[in-house]
Amino acid sequence: MPETQTSSHRSQQDIREYNQQIILQSAEEEFVLQGYQGATMQAIADRAGLPKANIHYYFKSKKNLYKTVLMGIIEEWNAGLVTMSVDSDPKEVLTQFISTKLEQAFKHPNRHKLFALEVIGGAPHLQTFMATTMKAWATDKVEVMKVWHSQGKIRVADPMQLLFLIWATTQHYAEFETEILGLMDKQAYDETDKQRAIDFLLPFILRGCGLE
Repeated sequence: MPETQTSSHRSQQDIREYNQQIILQSAEEEFVLQGYQGATMQAIADRAGLPKANIHYYFKSKKNLYKTVLMGIIEEWNAGLVTMSVDSDPKEVLTQFISTKLEQAFKHPNRHKLFALEVIGGAPHLQTFMATTMKAWATDKVEVMKVWHSQGKIRVADPMQLLFLIWATTQHYAEFETEILGLMDKQAYDETDKQRAIDFLLPFILRGCGLE
């Protein structure tokens, strides 16, 4: 009897997790296409193939669903970021950071587009996060790189500008995917495109840091 209860509980949990994942994916696509104001819970439900009542059951409101999508994107990005200290090897850290950012940009371009749309709109749903968590993360990395510079490990004297450069060059492949694909006369990215980006950006940025 206990086994039957456990199995039933797992089944319900699996269904819940599956439905939430489908809703989040559909919401991500709808918010990218229509923006926060233009997206509707009904359109998200239609895209997910679920009743609108299910969307409200799991996420209560469009605002809550939108913030859940955004925070999920941020958590994924943060999980992929490297840890670094003054004792870390700058070349290894920057190589992993740039490679990870490019991997995320090519794998989930919609997530970068959605984040960019939010920021362009003044980040009304992320102001607290950006003023606290994101600022603290960037400040910590900048302080480490300043020590690297004072120790002669890197040539960059203004590491905040280096962060801006890495974000701009890696996220551009996602945020301006349509433009880039049009210039390359392609319908979608493939592994060759990602490798070309890595092969160009890595040595380019490392050389600028004095890390041949």
